[in-house]
Amino acid sequence: MSSVTAAEASPDVDAALLALAQRLTAQAGKASPTGLTRLAGGRNNQVYRLDTADGPLVLKRYFTDARDTRDRLGAEWNFVSHAWSRGVHVVPEPLACDRAEQAGLYGFVEGRKLTAAELAPVHVDAAIDFVLAVNAPPRPALAPGSEACFSLAEHIATVERRVARLATLDADVPHVAEARQFVATQLQPAWADVKATILSGAAAEGLAFETAIPADQVCLSPSDFGFHNALIDHQGKLTFLDFEYAGRDDPAKLVSDFFCQPEVPVPLAVHEHFIERLTEGLGLDTASVTRCRLLLDAYQVKWTCIILNDFLPLGATRRAFADTGAWAQRCAAQLAKAEAQLGLIGATSD
Repeated sequence: MSSVTAAEASPDVDAALLALAQRLTAQAGKASPTGLTRLAGGRNNQVYRLDTADGPLVLKRYFTDARDTRDRLGAEWNFVSHAWSRGVHVVPEPLACDRAEQAGLYGFVEGRKLTAAELAPVHVDAAIDFVLAVNAPPRPALAPGSEACFSLAEHIATVERRVARLATLDADVPHVAEARQFVATQLQPAWADVKATILSGAAAEGLAFETAIPADQVCLSPSDFGFHNALIDHQGKLTFLDFEYAGRDDPAKLVSDFFCQPEVPVPLAVHEHFIERLTEGLGLDTASVTRCRLLLDAYQVKWTCIILNDFLPLGATRRAFADTGAWAQRCAAQLAKAEAQLGLIGATSD
């Protein structure tokens, strides 16, 4: 139940991990695992395929750190459980979880990742359909999503914090000198320009800066939403994955994240179509629609910062937990991706 495409055998299965898998399968009423294989590709967590007599399942162990207090298991479990309770089965089935161990057991999803080249309007509409389905009333009172924003001021502050964090990078991370130069000479000046444009645009549109958006304009957001967190099967069905940041949020953040995530870029040509369908399906008001358009470049900056997370101490710890390997090569690649992401500022859907 993770956006992974390849499996690698685990030569030494930890006894505690196997015991955890056995407890969760028993809790779910499933057969005991006969095999456990680490799946490659998890960026923040450890994900395993469990082979059982009932078919394959997925065990996910969530990253935890005293410096990162996000309840990744709780966010994902609550969101996916809500979806399944409403008959929305384009997400993995939640089977069992262990809060103390920060682990969850889910149904296995067959499929592969979409490539940017094959991405089509039908896939974008499937993503919108999913968002509208999980937002069908009545909506549960889920916790706010990770970095949820409920005012224009909070959107600005969220990006501001991420940019500020990059002012001090981990000296032990490979290519940190180049990363520091990029942050100082390109990222920080770009953010200053984007912020000024947003503030002037908000003033021109009469948007309240500090006032919280109305409760009826808040949505349930998958967060970190995009085709990088989706699998497509041989029949063309999409399944959406990885909701560890999900919760209540501003639709403008959902839209902006969807179009700014860098792994499987969504063409800006369908940006207005996405907004129009959400406007109709969620009943967005004029202010919400304006935020959807106004904040796009702010989230290009935010995603540039996210790409550079590996240069932060916590980012290094999280990636080490996920065991991505090839550290120096990865850092060089992330820096190149960050430069490309920042270059998207000012792009339009025209």
